[in-house]
Parts: sequence; C-alpha cells; structure tokens
Amino acid sequence: MAANIESVLHETRVFPPSPEFVKQANVSGMAAYKALCDEAERDPDGFWGRLAKEHLHWSKPFTNVLDESNAPFFKWFSDGELNASYNCLDRHLETQPDKIAIIFEADDGTVTKITYRELHQRVCHLANALRAHGVKQGDRVLIYMPMSIEVVQAMQACARIGATHSVVFGGFSAKSLQERIVDAGATEVITADGQLRGGREIPLKPVVDEAFAMGGCEKVRNVIVYRRTGSKVPMQAPRDKWLHDVVKGQPDTCEPAWVNAEHPLYILYTSGSTGKPKGVQHATGGYLLSAILTMKWVFDNKPTDIFWCTADVGWVTGHTYIVYGPLACGTTVVMFEGVPTYPDAGRFWKMIQDHKVNVFYTAPTAIRSLIKAGGDLPKKYDLSSLRILGTVGEPINPEAWMWYHTTVGRERCPIVDTWWQTETGSILITPLPGAIPTKPGSATLPLPGIAADIVDETGKSVGRGKGGLLVIKRPWPSMIRTIWGDPERFKKTYYPDDFKGEYYLAGDGASMDEEGYFRIVGRIDDVLNVSGHRLGTMEVESALVANSKLVAEAAVVGRPDDLTGEAIVAFVVPKGARPEGDDAKKMAQELRDWVGKEIGPIAKPKDIRFGDNLPKTRSGKIMRRLLRSIARGEEITQDVSTLENPAILEQLKQSR
Repeated sequence: MAANIESVLHETRVFPPSPEFVKQANVSGMAAYKALCDEAERDPDGFWGRLAKEHLHWSKPFTNVLDESNAPFFKWFSDGELNASYNCLDRHLETQPDKIAIIFEADDGTVTKITYRELHQRVCHLANALRAHGVKQGDRVLIYMPMSIEVVQAMQACARIGATHSVVFGGFSAKSLQERIVDAGATEVITADGQLRGGREIPLKPVVDEAFAMGGCEKVRNVIVYRRTGSKVPMQAPRDKWLHDVVKGQPDTCEPAWVNAEHPLYILYTSGSTGKPKGVQHATGGYLLSAILTMKWVFDNKPTDIFWCTADVGWVTGHTYIVYGPLACGTTVVMFEGVPTYPDAGRFWKMIQDHKVNVFYTAPTAIRSLIKAGGDLPKKYDLSSLRILGTVGEPINPEAWMWYHTTVGRERCPIVDTWWQTETGSILITPLPGAIPTKPGSATLPLPGIAADIVDETGKSVGRGKGGLLVIKRPWPSMIRTIWGDPERFKKTYYPDDFKGEYYLAGDGASMDEEGYFRIVGRIDDVLNVSGHRLGTMEVESALVANSKLVAEAAVVGRPDDLTGEAIVAFVVPKGARPEGDDAKKMAQELRDWVGKEIGPIAKPKDIRFGDNLPKTRSGKIMRRLLRSIARGEEITQDVSTLENPAILEQLKQSR
C-alpha cells in the first residue's frame, strides 16, 4: 500500500468567489461554511438528523440517526420509512406540476421536454406494469438503456415499487452484462433496440440476447424493450415485450412502496482490482439526503436553474446528479444522448447557449478533448447563462482548469472540482462556490460533516504539506453499505485491518497544502515509486499538459525498471500531427526537459509514446490498466469491448 506520496506540484493561484456570488449563495461565505462544519463536529447525529427532517419526506419519521452497532455496516435513519420516487416527483405536484423536469436533446438535435406531472404519470405507468409482471419489493431489475427520458422513467419506476435497480452502462459487452445479471439475480431486464451516438446506431437488444445465450440468466422472466432507433430486432415471445405495449392502459397513479431507509435503492457495479465487478450497494434514505444536500451546497441549486450533468446514467454521477439529486430538488435537468464532438466540437457550447444552462458539470477528460478539438470554440457561443462550472471523475490538471475558468466561464463562474466515488454516493470534497476560494487542480476542503484526512500506512495523520492515503474517519449518509453478496470483500477493500477497520480507505492518494486544501493525486495503484520517490501520476500528467504548445492530452503509468525500481512511461496526444522517426525523438526529448523543469529530473518520463488519442471507454475514461500492459510489453488479455477506440492500442504498441 502506498503512503507518504510526495507532492511536487506547487500551485499558488487562488480565486476567491466574487462578492456578488457570495451574497446570493446558499452557503454564503467562509463563516457560514465553518458554522455548518462546527455544528457537524459538535453533534453529528443532531446535524444529520436535522437535515434529514428538513429535506426529505418521511412516511414514518425516524428516531435513530446513526446505528454503529455492526460497524463497518453502518445504518442511517434505520427506523424511518420513505420512498425515493415520491421524494423526486410527487412532492412537486402540488407546488410546480407544470415545471419542466427534463430537457432531452437527442443525438440528431431533436429536443423533448417533459414536465414533473408528465414524468410522474409515465413513471406510474411503468411501475404498475412492473407490478403486473410480478416484480416485488426487493427484486432486482437490470437496466441497459441509452440516455433518454425512458431510462429515468425505468429507474424511478423501480424506486417507486421498492425494486432495486442495477443500471449497466450501454457501452458494456454481452459478457459484462451477463455477469451483472447473474450476480444481481435480476428477474427483469429493461433495455432498448439500440442507441444513437455521433450519428451511429449502437445495438443494445442484440447484446442482451447474446448475454442470455451465455447462460445463467434463467431468473429473468421479462425483457422490456424501448423502441428508440426503430431497427428490426429479434423479439422472443413471451419473454420480450415492447415498452409501449406494457405501459398501454396502465393507471396514471401508482401507490409508492414505503420502504425502510436502509432498503437497497440500487446496486451499481464498479471495476475491482481482481477483475470481478463489485456491486456497490446504496441505501435509500441516506443516499437521497446527500444527493439533495450536495445539489444545494455544491451546485448552489436555485429554483430557476437549468442544470446539466453530462455523465451517462450508467455511472454513479448520472444516478446522483441526473436522476435523483436534481429531481428531488425540483430542478430542470438537461439530458443528452450524443457525444460532445458531433456534429462538431461546438456541440456542448451550442447546447449551453440553446438551453440557457446555468450549471454545467462535466469530466476533465471531456474538457481536455474539447481543448484539443477547438480551444477557442466556446468564444463563438453565448455562454452568459452559466453561473457555476463543475468537474468530476478524475483530478483536473491546472492548465485545463485555467482554460475552463477563462474560456468557458469567462472568469466569472466558480469551478467546483468535486472528489467522490461510486462508493461514496455523493460529493465529499469540493469547494462550496459561495464560500471557499479555489485553487486550480485542488478539490479544496471536505463538505460539512465529512471527516477526511490523509494518513500514512499505519493510519497516522501525516499533517499539512505532505501526502499519503486519503481516508474518511467517520460514516456519512450516502456511503456504500456493502458489496452485493460479498460483505467480506467490502470490509477487506474499504475498512482494512491496517487501520483496525476504523477508517474508510478511498483507494486514492492525496496531499494537503499548508491551508488544509486537498489535492487528489490519483489511485494508490497510480502512484509511481521512482528511485525511492513516490510520485502521483496526475502530477506528471499535469506537467506534460502544461506544455500547451505541444501536448493536448497525456496519461502516465509506471513499468518495472532495473535501475530505478519503476520507470515513468508517458502516452502523449500531441497538439498537431503525430510525430514519427527523428521528429518523435526530438519532441520526446523536448517534453522530458520540460517535465524536468516543471517538476524536477526525478519526474522525467523514461519512455514517451505518441498516439492520435488514448484508449477510452465510451464515457471518456482513460483505461490506464491497458496502458500499463502496453508499457510493460504484456499481452492484453482484458476485455476491450467497452473502448470507444480499440484500434488505438495497436498504434500505441508500435509507437516506441
């Protein structure tokens, strides 16, 4: 386990929130932030209990806030009852039934808008249909769908009847899908004929059929298919049914199932180091509370906001900041089916302009690829509606942060650089936009009630100015409850014996500056040990990308080295054409010297390879484990079916 990570990136730029923003913010100024932190520190149960009563509708009020009797299997509000769908839909019907809930923009630009009343009706139609199929409270429903109003309908319908949903990203292969159907013990599958991305149709129903052909899916009684593309797909009677047929004639209302606060709302599979996917299980009450609070604190949610999170619902970001957080707050949310570069690289900026988006939340990978595709493009669009920008998914390098700040935000929008995970359920470390001064590349400070710290391998705090392992020292409402069907793996992974099982181990390395600001330096297994020095891969990546003349994007991994223990291998996407031969050698040397100057000689990559792009999943996540295999000259045996661009692997192998 890595600890005592050296922080070699020194960032001195600080951006305080403007007085105008502070004045209107939900958490206004550092004093307000500190008051919340102090309240949580003084009386954690009182703090979370007060907020849960204020922000959630309970059918049966809770009397117990946190139950630690079976740690680390913590329970929150465990004698209370509520329903997630009721909290997201019904409670807005009296106050704002005709407010737009979702603005959906399809791949081809077609826009569909749906009100809270209409969404409620559609959710009830499907919830009634699922009940008619025999789906009961606690049954698992697997959802494998495109970005659409229908996927929100499906998730909310499950929540309404107390079924536990498990959404699988629409880019996963048949084998991945089959593993998840089997592991979850799903009795129902909801899918679509296909999805449209970048002008191309990607099949979904044929992938489901392929998954079934692999065996083990016998528990599934029905497959409901949303007709999205109109392509002909095989339908196997009586198992397969069209969505439009099953909802036909269903009543407009459906009595919600009032479930215990600890009832599993969903299982979301995330990759594990063993290769076997981990089913992260989230509970209803605590998860929903944290989703709402982070909308109000981090995104400064206002009744008039148009909120756009660009994530896919197949990932936790889409769950919390498209389907549950914004709807529970009664917000208008934008959903997008396509990709940011189709029909051209101005797509995101045009959508912000057209829908007058106020809060824009996207990934650093998307930001970097948009810089490469046209760094000046945002200037051609009216982005004056924006008031907050956010980043999620990985650390953002300072140069990309500065571009986002100046070119997209026009130097007037606070940037919330959010740190959290599938397992945490909601944002834990981030600047509050009306309170905390920001620093490029830093997630800044923990939210009120979140006891984050950086420790060494023995669990001892390393103090300011140093790096180590990121831990959370106290439970929080939206935390993972267990790994589905594998409580031992849950304990071993997140509450290891190294720390006497007391701290949640995030699996990320981090450093803290003299002001207590957190900088995430990447996964523990993304930490390099070069000649006894521990360096975060993100810091070397940031140094490379800071050479904006030559580098569009970079990913750094380590490989074993006889001399230094580990050598740094950098995969670089150049700004211009990919260099070859002597030109490649010359550019590699220039970049080595650059990194030496930015960080120090110890951080110079031993090997620099150039590619037209990097291996990414369809959601834009760089597959660093594949890069590690290439760097080490190993045969790639992992499943590459989730890659947007599998051909790039061959190019990078040969780019020595």
